[in-house]
Amino acid sequence: MEKCKVKKVLFLLIICFLWMLGLFLPSCTPRETVLIYTSAEDYRVEHMRQCLNEQFPQYNIVIEYMPTGNHAAKLLAEGKSTACDITYDLEYTYLSRLESEGLLADLSSYDYSVFCEDVCKSNCYMPDYRNGGAIIINPAVLEKHGLDKPTCYDDLLDPKYRDLISMPNPNSSGTGYMFLLAMVNRRGEDEAFAYFDKLSENVLQFTSSGSGPVNALIQGEVAIGLGITGTAVNAINNGAELEIIFFEEGSPYALYGQSIIKGKETRPAVKEVFDYLYSTYGYLNCELFYPEAIYEGKSFSVPNYPENISYCDMSGDTAATKERLLAKWTH
Repeated sequence: MEKCKVKKVLFLLIICFLWMLGLFLPSCTPRETVLIYTSAEDYRVEHMRQCLNEQFPQYNIVIEYMPTGNHAAKLLAEGKSTACDITYDLEYTYLSRLESEGLLADLSSYDYSVFCEDVCKSNCYMPDYRNGGAIIINPAVLEKHGLDKPTCYDDLLDPKYRDLISMPNPNSSGTGYMFLLAMVNRRGEDEAFAYFDKLSENVLQFTSSGSGPVNALIQGEVAIGLGITGTAVNAINNGAELEIIFFEEGSPYALYGQSIIKGKETRPAVKEVFDYLYSTYGYLNCELFYPEAIYEGKSFSVPNYPENISYCDMSGDTAATKERLLAKWTH
């Protein structure tokens, strides 16, 4: 009789132990994965990852970074078999190409009236920010070399700036391409390419991403960068001694957007994540990092971000034009 009681007590203890174990161990059921391809800068990727993980603890949110050109090329190569669910922060001309290949979902059910009219180009993708460019300088490096600040694009051709300039490569970076297109629109195609041929003699490195020049400036490797205004502002707000200037032509800019890969919009998890990017995270992105206008009737202010920016002529920004111009780029 005593043995039966002992066995019963042991059995109950085991049941209690297993129940308590279940409270503290994570569920064995795997979380559904949502895969996002992005070309956003690392600090924005980290912020987005944190926000999405907090908002959707039930999902495994995977964010895969790659430079703009690689991002688009990967999606085009993978086609409809891609594991990617959402493309985020891809330049509009690339999104247009993906749309023409039938790779993007129809997003016409979303309310596009929340956006400024000039940023609404398609029902298959929508903006996440307006990316403006600027001439960014490290005054300490200029002073070290006994050099003055440049005042125009032609100043950058002076041999005294040799190996002290950084620019993104247009073939891999949307930021690099917007500087190229702005120069083509300003000076004409032949003169623009002649300009960059000459500028290349002073460029230490054509970086693979738009954030590369700012990183080089922070490290003191160069004195002048053709880079992203928002990236420079973020660096300044984190203590970097940089300055942002605009030449007479104004700020080149590009529109970057987001979309769902066609067929993935039927997955509730993907739809929920994209709804959050559309309804909530886009405003956070403008509020914290990129205040340049994409929302109708909304204005944002970021410390040290230039105001009343004058923009370059960015007309003719089509997929066909981009493909043709990039085919001529040799650096």
